Amino acid sequence: METVDWHALTSSQSFEEVDSGVEGLSREQARHRLEAYGPNRLPEVKPRSPIMRFLAQFHDVLIYVLLVAGAVTALLQHWLDAGVIFGVVVINALIGFVQEGKAEDALRAIRQMLSPQAMVLRDERRTTVPSEELVPGDVVVLQSGDKVPADLRLFHSKGLQIEEASLTGESVPVEKCTGPLGRATVLADRCCMAYSGTLVTHGQGSGIVIATGTETEIGRISSLVAGVEQLTTPLLRQMAQFGHWLTMAILGLASVSFTFGVLVRDYTASEMFLASVGLAVAAIPEGLPAIMTITLAIGVQRMASRNAIIRRLPAVETLGTVAVICSDKTGTLTRNEMTVRAIAVDGVDIGLTGTGYDVHGGFVVEGQDYPADSNRVLMQALQAVSLCNDSSVVCTTEGCETSGDPMEAALLVAGIKAGLDIDTEVKQNPRTDLIPFESEHKFMVTLHHSHEGESFIFVKGAPERVVEMCSELRTAHEDIPLDQEGWLQRMEVMAAKGYRVLAVAVKPAHESQTELTFDDVEDGLILLGLFGLIDPPRPEAIEAVRICRQAGIRVKMITGDHSVTASAIARQVGLVNYDGVLTGRELDKLDDRALHRQVLDVDVYARVTPEHKLRLVSQLQDNHHVVAMTGDGVNDAPALKRSDVGVAMGDNGTEVAKESSEMVLTDDNFATIVAAVEEGRTVYDNIRKAILFILPTNGGEALVILGAILYGFSEFPLTPVQILWVNMITAVTLALALAFEPSEEDVMGRHPRDPAEPVLKPLFLWRIAFVSVILMSGTFGLFVWEIDGGASIEQARTVAVNTLVMFEIFYLFNSRYITAPVLNYKGLFGNHYALMAIGILIFFQLVFTYFGPLQTLFGTANINLETWTRIVLTASTVLFLVEAEKALLRYLYFRRG
Repeated sequence: METVDWHALTSSQSFEEVDSGVEGLSREQARHRLEAYGPNRLPEVKPRSPIMRFLAQFHDVLIYVLLVAGAVTALLQHWLDAGVIFGVVVINALIGFVQEGKAEDALRAIRQMLSPQAMVLRDERRTTVPSEELVPGDVVVLQSGDKVPADLRLFHSKGLQIEEASLTGESVPVEKCTGPLGRATVLADRCCMAYSGTLVTHGQGSGIVIATGTETEIGRISSLVAGVEQLTTPLLRQMAQFGHWLTMAILGLASVSFTFGVLVRDYTASEMFLASVGLAVAAIPEGLPAIMTITLAIGVQRMASRNAIIRRLPAVETLGTVAVICSDKTGTLTRNEMTVRAIAVDGVDIGLTGTGYDVHGGFVVEGQDYPADSNRVLMQALQAVSLCNDSSVVCTTEGCETSGDPMEAALLVAGIKAGLDIDTEVKQNPRTDLIPFESEHKFMVTLHHSHEGESFIFVKGAPERVVEMCSELRTAHEDIPLDQEGWLQRMEVMAAKGYRVLAVAVKPAHESQTELTFDDVEDGLILLGLFGLIDPPRPEAIEAVRICRQAGIRVKMITGDHSVTASAIARQVGLVNYDGVLTGRELDKLDDRALHRQVLDVDVYARVTPEHKLRLVSQLQDNHHVVAMTGDGVNDAPALKRSDVGVAMGDNGTEVAKESSEMVLTDDNFATIVAAVEEGRTVYDNIRKAILFILPTNGGEALVILGAILYGFSEFPLTPVQILWVNMITAVTLALALAFEPSEEDVMGRHPRDPAEPVLKPLFLWRIAFVSVILMSGTFGLFVWEIDGGASIEQARTVAVNTLVMFEIFYLFNSRYITAPVLNYKGLFGNHYALMAIGILIFFQLVFTYFGPLQTLFGTANINLETWTRIVLTASTVLFLVEAEKALLRYLYFRRG
């Protein structure tokens, strides 16, 4: 169908547009339209097959290098070497396959939000049909508890309220109307519309179907989610870059050594080809992909223990680079529970403490505790809102549960805080009649008769309407004439603070009166006071925002709620630039260039649509920021998927939001994001430490092979299978221990790292080269020592392998801190996993050296205690040399600083 501003049309114009009427369609008309428009469902998107998802795990440059090395090794009939290489690759792929099993679940979750059935008029009779059979022109009847089955233009409403938080971000149900609105009215303010997937909480209504399937608002969001490209993570980008550099370095080194050996040392081409393959095998860090994956998996487990569930493994590390958190307001920074925060009665403005539906709290005036029962008017106002009320609050030792309208439930909680027993009040002042709240008159009226013979009418509603009907004001001693203008100004002051304001009034009734009419409340009411309600921020969110600011992370609020409410919450949680609020309407007026400049300065965005959220996230990413997006509604799904880290609420969040995200918070607590960022930074630190530990081993091995070629040795100090043993056994034990390193003390005191920063910075390259030379010198030196001493080639190679491994054991302590000293108790004994790994590795090396079958397999031989002493003394030098290098670096850094 053509794009139509349905909210700007009258009901009759809407009927004409879809060629229908209040009597609905005939069955024959519905059948023809179903053939023309298709079923009212979202299209299925075929997910990737398990085989394709598994094969996708191999799409990595480093994996390609390993596969080529394994294939060449297999062609040379080195089956053990090839088997180990292929085994590492397959295990790494399996782990990634298991961790990333549900890539297309977001669309499936959106489809499940559609209502399964709908009540429609067919052949002028009410009938229930599957929602899939709805077509434009159908008349749908709505009542409390229904899920709206399609997009509707409402033409009848009686007290109709619809909960649209998942679509718009509104904290409370929206009161519906039937009249036309301005064309520029934003989606959240279109009271004459009902949208597919939202929930009817109160009243009744009827509407004409104007959109089904993909043409609905939910369908449009589904299309946005499907069209959003999911970004790769900084770590994956860096490792791809690292893989390219490593590939070129290995190929270059192998080519140079091949040429040198053939031309200078007179090796045959076949001998040098085998030597070059050995050099390549030595240089490739076979264990690195597995160690990276395991480190990320350990981060996942740690985060799970802190209420953050990771759905995509690389997202763990991405959290460490987050520079901006775009947070939804409702249910994320706030509790999604309305709370009475202020009450204005004659002569006093009273504040209320406590949060949400927790009945623990009290009353304060000018910062001092205020006994509620000392103010007669306050207690009458609380009694009025408790009786003129259709909600309920049931409290147990485990907490309070509410039912009904959230604002009415909050009013009951305020009464309980003052000491009112709601059940007793209801029994002692039974309701005789009521006029329910409707958007046409904007108030609710109840008639009560007490057991003491008193009769009275309570009115609760929009302050501008209720104040207009009042002629007097209740004070502590008497009722006096009402200053309507003054009270409307007090209402505006409360509204400016972001409160939703309600007025409550009373009027005496005759004891024989049993029914209410609108004439009873047109005038003569006595104003009791004003109530200011707000969905308050989570206390822990305030602290979380402060920590984010300390860590150099900018928090931005992006909400579908009103700008005044958004500004008030932003002020309370401590956002930096809360006065600069941009609305969706203002965003539409900005082109991408103008928004590119403003998006860094403005921290609060209100009345936004899913497209706005997606655009804001994209603009922040274009400013080279890594963006985390938090949210819980359907309207958050496209931006969640587009962001670098989508963070969904696990308790109150929709399935759509969860399946579009990389991380789900099981406690719906914004503060949990801070813990997750800390873990993410720690994971990246530990991956860097593992890289800094593993690469010098490969560098040392490659230099040993290269040294043998340069000297023209007929026998190499290390065989390919021995090289693989060292690479895998140290990676599985020592490097794995670094994955368990605790967070460093300053981890949340640093600013986010630049995601474009390469893994191998100049310091890393220097350290790798420095340690590689140390390892090569000691290993090659002891190998030559043994050969010159008359030892067999098997014994000399056994010494070389064990020297290399002992170097790794001592270097493990250096690697625990990149620049900080480790020659202290915490540095040597602070990670008990490292000590356990050393013990396990020593056991394996003894078996490798002395166990007969392994001697045959790896070509090793027995060595004596004197040889072990030389090995340990030589290998220990790396610990002291690297610590001396660190001390020099710290000296130069502080001197320069």
